[in-house]
Amino acid sequence: MTVQEPVQSTSRTGKKASRKRRRPLEGVLAEFTLDQSTADWTLQCKGDWIIATINETDGQLNSLILQGCQSLVIDTTAVTRFDTAGAWMVERMRRAANKLGIAFTHTDKDSRRSRLVNVIAQHEESGIPPRPPRTSAVFAFLSMLGEKSSHLFQDLVTACYLVGASVRGPQMKSGRRGGIRLTSIIHHLDHMGLRSIPVIGVMSFLIGAIIAQQGAYQLRYYGEELLTVNLVGILHFREIGVLLTAVMVAGRSGSAITAEIGTMKMREEIDALTVIGLNPIGVLIFPRLVALIIALPILVLLSDIAGILGAIVVCDLYVGISPGQFLETLQAGIEVKHVFVGLIKAPVMAIIIGLSAAIEGLKVGGSAESLGRHTTSAVVRAIFAVILADGLFAMFYAAIGY
Repeated sequence: MTVQEPVQSTSRTGKKASRKRRRPLEGVLAEFTLDQSTADWTLQCKGDWIIATINETDGQLNSLILQGCQSLVIDTTAVTRFDTAGAWMVERMRRAANKLGIAFTHTDKDSRRSRLVNVIAQHEESGIPPRPPRTSAVFAFLSMLGEKSSHLFQDLVTACYLVGASVRGPQMKSGRRGGIRLTSIIHHLDHMGLRSIPVIGVMSFLIGAIIAQQGAYQLRYYGEELLTVNLVGILHFREIGVLLTAVMVAGRSGSAITAEIGTMKMREEIDALTVIGLNPIGVLIFPRLVALIIALPILVLLSDIAGILGAIVVCDLYVGISPGQFLETLQAGIEVKHVFVGLIKAPVMAIIIGLSAAIEGLKVGGSAESLGRHTTSAVVRAIFAVILADGLFAMFYAAIGY
């Protein structure tokens, strides 16, 4: 930062003259004269007190002895150019004078220079904040664990609030504004359900084909290649179909929900909805939750069909089981309950994905970095919660023998 007298010119001739008299880049050396005729010393400064020209003067001021001085006045009025380095030298002289109990005064007709010196003084007085004490690794781990637990509890409370507000927000009535917005639900069904069918279909087809190929390869040693049909059916209907579909929806639709709500939070659109008398949760979150609850079971059913088709193709080409024989064996060995086991999980996983995405979206701050961080966190949390819920369902079904 450099404080310099403004150059004013009103004519073409004046501009040319000012260019000719321009100082070189290094400037004029900083100088000072010291009046020690009385106990009140006066230090008159002149030249350019800037970083490029102050080196020699810096050494002279460092060697200056203030014995016999009762008050010190530094006058920088005659200085041509003045920057942060010059202000720091004035501040250093002030600190040296205060240390010896000498009265100190800085004078300058230019208020900008005085403000610069005051800023340097305030910065030096504030000092560097002390470093926090070092803690042990065990204490740091316990502190992190407690913080994460507290945040998890807050998220659970927020999730309960969102569920209640989502039901209460639309007021569950038709007619006047505030009722269920079918247009919004259908719009989100299109984005979360219909447009997800190709990627989920291809993924399930490949997963079903891989399971069939690996199962047939292992069962071939026992001469039981036909058991591949039961393996694929039970595994895909009960676990793989719903789990992989939920993971795919969490990555695709969950991230989109977090990004949309987070962007609205950054642009203060959620506050605008509140100002005009609308419930943001009922308007933004409720339609997305309903769309997920409807779309995910349908996607799981389509995933099951695609997985079985993939297994049929592999069994026909790799094992030699014809499609007709595959379907007959599947019908004889697989009960309908296995299909419903996966379908029952789907709405629960849809609620988990929607709430995780909405909670992280409402946490977004005012920066793009915050949006990206919470979007990533929403996907990771949703996938982890979906896998955890699938494990709990598996233990529950095993306990009731279903």
